[in-house]
Amino acid sequence: MAAPSPGYSLTLRVETPASITATSELAAAVGSAGAHITALDVTESHHTHMVVDVSCNTMNVAHGEQVRDALNELDGVNVRNVSDRTFLMHLGGKLEVVPKVALRNRDDLSRAYTPGVARVCMAIAENPADARNLTVKRNTIAVVTDGSAVLGLGNIGPAAALPVMEGKAALFKQFADVDAWPVCLDTQDTDEIVMIVKALAPVYGGVNLEDIAAPRCFEIEARLREELDIPVFHDDQHGTAIVTLAALANALKVVEKKIEDVRIVVSGVGAAGNAIIQLLAARGAKNIIACGRNGAITRDEQYADEHRVWLAQNTNPENFSGSLKEAVVNADVFIGVSAPNVLDEVDIAAMNERAIVFAMANPDPEVDPEVAGRHAAVVATGRSDFPNQINNVLAFPGFFRGLLDAGVADITDEMLLAAADAISARVGDDELNPGFIIPSVFDPQVATDVAVAVELAAKKD
Repeated sequence: MAAPSPGYSLTLRVETPASITATSELAAAVGSAGAHITALDVTESHHTHMVVDVSCNTMNVAHGEQVRDALNELDGVNVRNVSDRTFLMHLGGKLEVVPKVALRNRDDLSRAYTPGVARVCMAIAENPADARNLTVKRNTIAVVTDGSAVLGLGNIGPAAALPVMEGKAALFKQFADVDAWPVCLDTQDTDEIVMIVKALAPVYGGVNLEDIAAPRCFEIEARLREELDIPVFHDDQHGTAIVTLAALANALKVVEKKIEDVRIVVSGVGAAGNAIIQLLAARGAKNIIACGRNGAITRDEQYADEHRVWLAQNTNPENFSGSLKEAVVNADVFIGVSAPNVLDEVDIAAMNERAIVFAMANPDPEVDPEVAGRHAAVVATGRSDFPNQINNVLAFPGFFRGLLDAGVADITDEMLLAAADAISARVGDDELNPGFIIPSVFDPQVATDVAVAVELAAKKD
């Protein structure tokens, strides 16, 4: 059963008879219904009754209704209103535009706008590179999606994807002071997306592609990288790969194994899986088995998808042929970016001693983390309610901060590896243990360290 979560946080406005035990009775009812109380605030008090705002975390929408019913069943209690605190956070969106300069008088206006702004426009017309210093381009990126592969929700379209892109933009600003803006496109045609992003590019210093379904995301990224003079980063691929490698580097220290010696099984050969495998190979992994829905990718099969062709040519040195469950037998590392519950306790028990399991499907991982922990030495997930959360927010804000500071257009393996090293280094040897292989997403130093590492790698390139 899922645990109560801030993602299903409610505030129930409750009218209750005035008594010294009123609030404790409300708290007991909420607790008996299985929710977690976070606050009790008396908003009105009268001789005969009180109005109390009861805030609590629930498991899902249906559980919230159970909590409401439990309160209504108390003698003399009436739930006047139920507010979903997640929806309240999103009212009016999560972003706004705030001027960086004060417009206090006519002089300020004349410099910020006409007539003074004309001189700046002409300077850029004469030297387009000046736009990087004299406009928002210097510190602004576009968060681009077509809404075709949003979180675990699938193809929900651009309007429904907007809250996610707003959240992404907020994270960029919060963690790395990068200004980002959602660009949700009402098309899923590859050529149209490339054309539109190219047309928008003059405003931005970089492009973060987000939640675009495979295999189109590969072509879109490749073409934009080729045709634009600003960096293009597909977070679902490269952000996931960076954080996965960072976590794996520390997990291997815990179990005292080396990346070049271990047998790694990756479940999922979409955008994230491909990028993870390529970055692990760049770091020196030699025995990687990639598994899709039909089992291991082998050299014996013919694949139409060029990315599976690459996998067939560059992974699985023993040319193992079989299912995912067969592949994990005697494996040292399992990395899942695929689907819920594809493995069970028997499968994890069949792995080598001191095994590492990264079950990152969200919200339901490839194997129950608690079950995996009975046999694996290190377990990580994509969830915040288990130890070792592999979260892309550790990578993308600092990565773009570094790209913008370096003023580069290309993204190289050296930059990706440098970012992974910076993240893993935030966990000191004296802190490292099976339950702490990756820094907190709120570690204030992570984004800065990643930015510096990426900028240095860019200068070396």
